[in-house]
Amino acid sequence: MKTQLIIYISAFLLLFGCNKKLDVNPTQDVAEEFVFNNDANIKAALNGAYDAASNGYVLGGDLMLYSELLGADGEISWVGTYNEPREIFRKTILKTNGYVESSWSNSYKVINICNNILAHIALVDDADRDRVKGEALFLRGLMYFGMVEFFAKPYSAGNITTNPGLQLVTAPTVNGQITNANLVPRSSVKDTYDLILADLTAAKPLLSDEIGVYANKYAASAILSRVYLQMENFSGARDEANEVINDSGAELTGAYAGAFNNTNPSSEDIFVLPVTAQDGDNDMWLFWSTSDYGARDGDVEVNQAHLDLYSPSDARLALFWDVDGTYYSGKWKFQYRYLPQVRLAEMYLTRAECNYRLSTSVGATPEEDITTIRNRAGLGSISSPTLDDIILERHLELAHEGQRIHDIKRLRQSVEGFSYDAPRLVFPIPQREINAVGSNILVQNEGY
Repeated sequence: MKTQLIIYISAFLLLFGCNKKLDVNPTQDVAEEFVFNNDANIKAALNGAYDAASNGYVLGGDLMLYSELLGADGEISWVGTYNEPREIFRKTILKTNGYVESSWSNSYKVINICNNILAHIALVDDADRDRVKGEALFLRGLMYFGMVEFFAKPYSAGNITTNPGLQLVTAPTVNGQITNANLVPRSSVKDTYDLILADLTAAKPLLSDEIGVYANKYAASAILSRVYLQMENFSGARDEANEVINDSGAELTGAYAGAFNNTNPSSEDIFVLPVTAQDGDNDMWLFWSTSDYGARDGDVEVNQAHLDLYSPSDARLALFWDVDGTYYSGKWKFQYRYLPQVRLAEMYLTRAECNYRLSTSVGATPEEDITTIRNRAGLGSISSPTLDDIILERHLELAHEGQRIHDIKRLRQSVEGFSYDAPRLVFPIPQREINAVGSNILVQNEGY
């Protein structure tokens, strides 16, 4: 279900040295087969938006990979031969980095499909209109959130009304027709977050209650919880997490390992992507697994500095596997498995942290939530956990799931000598995008 990509300025056939795939990248465009003139075609386009979002450069693994590489801090190492991930790991990213370019263009591809769906939503059958609208809003908000976390300074850096965020394109573009609606300058970090919140908040009541592979009410709550946490809106993050825990019907898997490498959604998946031989990308498997399981040769190694964080009896430690003294993450061992985007365990950890910060006990006390997580890992409770205890549990529970650099930034920590708001922890705007629309419109990030 890989859709044909149309180039909006000129045809690019980008084959970068020693890369994982051949990539033809448009920006803010949709494929010719998406004709938004009737109910069936718009629903087909929505499926196309999911397909584009599951691309390896986006939700299919690379956004998670980037976060872990930027936040490595000696706990993991990139030992692969591909230059582009190595630049991210070393924090020496070039403006022509092909992975960064592809994540940008594929994210805007999803956004533009969603813009077209929303522009023609009146053509969708009455019975399905709210759902289709909600899913399009959810995907657009999710893409903008994924991008702003990498392409702009963090919310925690302050100056949110002056620090540049993203180009907020909400008008559709079809078949390469670029209009003034697409040639918009970068909005502020605040405006970007405002759009993300508006999309996800509007989507939430329109979505299904059924958790799983499609956008749903509780996936919207879970992503809203992440957004609020980045904004240090602890009451908002707490309340959205609490709603997921109490109302979604999700349950923690009995064993920690049961949350990963599944051929069906697990009981704790709030939003998850299927990967089969016919469809779906799994770049976490590609780079984190080994050739024994059909992947590359273990491009990401887990170092002793990370393993030493666990208690010997921790079930989460047991999930790492050893190949001749080199350790790899067991979360991404197999290719054709469901790829979790948000797990229930994260909501427990968010609720615990926010309740602690606010001196509240909405849904449960911080001690109760941390005990829930630790019990599943085979550990005992911590009496009166501190904030550091809670943050450590988050680090261990969500290790290598794409949250690391975002937690470092919101907590105002440093990584490998770089402050949380350092320019080298922010991606460059792809140079070819600046060349296409003009540097007077699309301003480059500091340090590039």
